[in-house]
Amino acid sequence: MASAAGKPRVNPDGARYAWRAMPFTLSAPVHSERVIKKSRFIGCVEAVPDRAAALARVAQLRAEHPTATHVCWALMAGGHSAANDDGEPGGTAGRPMLEVLRHQDLEGVLATVVRYYGGTPLGAGGLVRAYTDSVAQALLKGDKVPVIRYRTLRCTLPYALEGWLRRELDAHDASLLDAQHGEGVDVTIQLPAQNAAALVARLNDAGQGKVVWPDEAAED
Repeated sequence: MASAAGKPRVNPDGARYAWRAMPFTLSAPVHSERVIKKSRFIGCVEAVPDRAAALARVAQLRAEHPTATHVCWALMAGGHSAANDDGEPGGTAGRPMLEVLRHQDLEGVLATVVRYYGGTPLGAGGLVRAYTDSVAQALLKGDKVPVIRYRTLRCTLPYALEGWLRRELDAHDASLLDAQHGEGVDVTIQLPAQNAAALVARLNDAGQGKVVWPDEAAED
């Protein structure tokens, strides 16, 4: 049953439960440029791997636009999310930009807006609209792709299962990161988190109790 992001859904039996949209990122950076009352707003939204990369990107923009009045930004990255008004009145730039990213179900993305002041004040409402629209207009050109979270599994299996496992990996979009041969084969596997349970079950079934999981707490 379809439902708007963040709203509760209802099962056929009437039970309600929380629903969270799958997060997305961008396949490539997107840009916008607007002039409002002689102020120039240059927007960009792009995927970033972490907060350090986001801050480095903001520093790069400051170097590329040394005469810009403001370089405002918003980072949507789980517990590392942040917003910065860079001297604009509090709450008129970074936070509205962050809300646009949140409403688009984006994750691991940085929005930046470089402003060259044109001499005419826009007021708090005008600034919120300008920064919000700069991000929203850029995202109209964006190609959103699902964020795939990976997990790492480690186990020891009999030699007889190694060839079977290598053939099985493709069915789970998994990669064999390492295989160490001793009394058994110690393997390290990486795969999308949503596929991990199915592969574990397949391995346990094929191994008939001979697959050993020394680190059952898989790592992200």
